[in-house]
Amino acid sequence: MAVEIVQTTPMPPAIQQALDRDYTVHRLWEAKDRDALLKEVAPRIRGMVTSGGVGAQPPLIEALPKLEVISSFGVGYDSIDIDCAKRRGVIVTNTPDVLTDDVADTAMALLLAMMRRIPQGDQFVRQGRWPKDKFPLTDKLGGKVMGVLGLGRIGQAIARRAEPFNVEIRYFGPRKKAGIAWRYYDDLVAMAKDVDILMIACPGGKETEKLVNAAVIDALGPKGYVVNIARGSVVEEPALVTALVTGKLAGAGLDVFADEPNVPEALWTLDSVTLAPHVGSATHATRQAMGDLVLKNLAAHFAGQPVLTRVV
Repeated sequence: MAVEIVQTTPMPPAIQQALDRDYTVHRLWEAKDRDALLKEVAPRIRGMVTSGGVGAQPPLIEALPKLEVISSFGVGYDSIDIDCAKRRGVIVTNTPDVLTDDVADTAMALLLAMMRRIPQGDQFVRQGRWPKDKFPLTDKLGGKVMGVLGLGRIGQAIARRAEPFNVEIRYFGPRKKAGIAWRYYDDLVAMAKDVDILMIACPGGKETEKLVNAAVIDALGPKGYVVNIARGSVVEEPALVTALVTGKLAGAGLDVFADEPNVPEALWTLDSVTLAPHVGSATHATRQAMGDLVLKNLAAHFAGQPVLTRVV
């Protein structure tokens, strides 16, 4: 008998085919009556496939008495109740490393697009305005100081990409990183005062919720920029929107938001803002690699072997 698993959200087609081939998959997102489906299959469920966006909260975890492993599609796991999983003895895995390059590339793309107004220039040409008007001057990236909030795998990859643009790197985190020469801050407001760009690359979750608050945004000042490719929860979004609308912040490049896919309408028409629909890792190659890692973690566990990328 194939191992039975629940799946909370669709996967890329090739990954979905592999899941359907190797397991008996119960698709919660398609269920007309989710509670009825869970009640029926719960005694037989040994695994769960979810994503960083959907996650797994206690009601779902507790409803599955024989759950052994949660394999999540995504590097972030703040949407999974880790304490509940620990208490139940459930293994949780994610998909780190394979998406680092794409997310770092997206961060740099947002940074350049924001500062050089690339989307606005594109519209300027498409709307036929070039023959009649002059596109306004923009800001220069070279010579700026970037403060990275969260110098993990992705934060370091962004910093390494920024340095060849003649950007000076500084960073903030819970502790100083061994072997890192960039200047470390243990006070985020202090770092914000000293940098031109705040690059947000830390994990989401309770520990970082609204870490970038009004005080941090005020410290950046009217010539400061924010780029967020982490989680919308890290930023006090109303304070950010107010600062952008009133000109108390020079600009923002945002791939993530507090209430996705709902983006504050006040941002839609601001030329100082570059917006993306949470596509940091959204390339064919990386999504396939993420899905492959979801499959490998499941296969390892059910073969009695250690999972590859264990969170808890």
